[in-house]
Amino acid sequence: MAEVLRSLTEGQLVVLGGDRVVRVNADLAASFRDGDQLLVADDDLLHVPASESAIAAAAVSSAVDAFRALAACSDAAIDEFFNRCAALLRDADVAAALFEANAADVAAARARGRSTTRLVLDEPMLSDMAAGLEMWRDLPVGRDAIVSTIENDGWSIDVRRSPLGVVGFVFEGRPNVVADAAGVVRTGNTAVLRIGSDALGTATALLDHALRPALTAAGLPVGTVELVASPSHAAGWALFADRRLSLAVARGSGAAVAQLGAIARAVGTPASLHGTGGAWMIVAPDADAARLEAVVRSSLDRKVCNTLNVCCVPRSSVSRLLPAVLAGAAAAGQARSTSCIVHAVDEVAQAVAVVGCPATVTLTGPPLQGPGVEWEWENQPEFTLLIVDDVDAAVALCNEHSPHFVVSVLTEDADVLERVYRSVDAPFVGDGFTRWVDGQYALNEPELGLSNWEHGRLLGRGGVLTGASVHTLRLFARVVDPTMHR
Repeated sequence: MAEVLRSLTEGQLVVLGGDRVVRVNADLAASFRDGDQLLVADDDLLHVPASESAIAAAAVSSAVDAFRALAACSDAAIDEFFNRCAALLRDADVAAALFEANAADVAAARARGRSTTRLVLDEPMLSDMAAGLEMWRDLPVGRDAIVSTIENDGWSIDVRRSPLGVVGFVFEGRPNVVADAAGVVRTGNTAVLRIGSDALGTATALLDHALRPALTAAGLPVGTVELVASPSHAAGWALFADRRLSLAVARGSGAAVAQLGAIARAVGTPASLHGTGGAWMIVAPDADAARLEAVVRSSLDRKVCNTLNVCCVPRSSVSRLLPAVLAGAAAAGQARSTSCIVHAVDEVAQAVAVVGCPATVTLTGPPLQGPGVEWEWENQPEFTLLIVDDVDAAVALCNEHSPHFVVSVLTEDADVLERVYRSVDAPFVGDGFTRWVDGQYALNEPELGLSNWEHGRLLGRGGVLTGASVHTLRLFARVVDPTMHR
């Protein structure tokens, strides 16, 4: 029988995956106490102090209780929650309190040398958050809708949409994700959030001044949206190790998201992972140069997961198309009052020397990590430029090195576009700028995250996770003939 782990000793072996082991080091053995947790994520041993486990467990317990109570609340009450929360975000006093909390977060992050590009809460972001909540309010998605009915002789079955349960989120330090995550309430779920430490003060203020007051005013349980009030990564690990979660959603950097996904899967919780990003662009020999220039510029306007990261230009048309790519890169940099960095192999550098390079484009060496590296730039656009034999070669490189995420195909030939769509391993394929991949922008549904296919194709849903898609299906049998039997 299993025993409770109360201590660790230096050199102790821990089994990983059934055929591998790792040894406990001296620091882990010395710091581990009775009541702590030891989690295994791929090849890592993760130490969760009992205090962090308690914080996460309390938040999940509150959300579990709220989920049960939410079943007795009407859809009209859920509508009212979104309505009141949006109104509070537009209230001047509430906005002032949120901006004050965010300013403190930003100042603290800058003092630690952290990036604040996505941390700053401003009027446009607050307005977008309110609009997103109103989108949830207006979506015609009920908690108990009949998806289909199967008629049998003497009886029938209704396939009905049903809430999933408690959804756990670990998000990067972006204030707007707090409102995004509230979207799961639309389909009758509750949410537990652990946000990046940089934005914890802002997230706390959002719950205190907007979400919780709106829940109370609408008559919904306050625990419907809970926050794990700890800046520690261990609290996020503990959250995803809690078997009471019905779904674990992680957004952030690729390595951290993969680690969190491994924790959730280890305890049997389904995981929706939104980590490694970076879009690929495949340029065909017949591409229109002016269109290409515009598309490159529009795909580099800011750094998010769907930003252009790798551009493949065909060798046969490099003299005609390369200037368009460079001009688009230059325009993207100029729009941000800076230059653009282009990573290129020797062949690209030689081609650029022939066609000329704009003054605001800086050509540098190829990525040491290979073409799959995602460039995490702040203000200065940055991407990799490759010269390939043809479209098929570009697809092969994309399938081997990309995060299997966003692919844009620049061609005037519909057959080529369809061929790439069928052969490239990515959920999002288009023929223009890469930045269209966004739930609110493209589908009019605020997204909880965008899934790549880095860990395999998704089952039964698209790559855009929204509150409307967080549900399960239940079957309800209606028996007309009481003598029916098997």
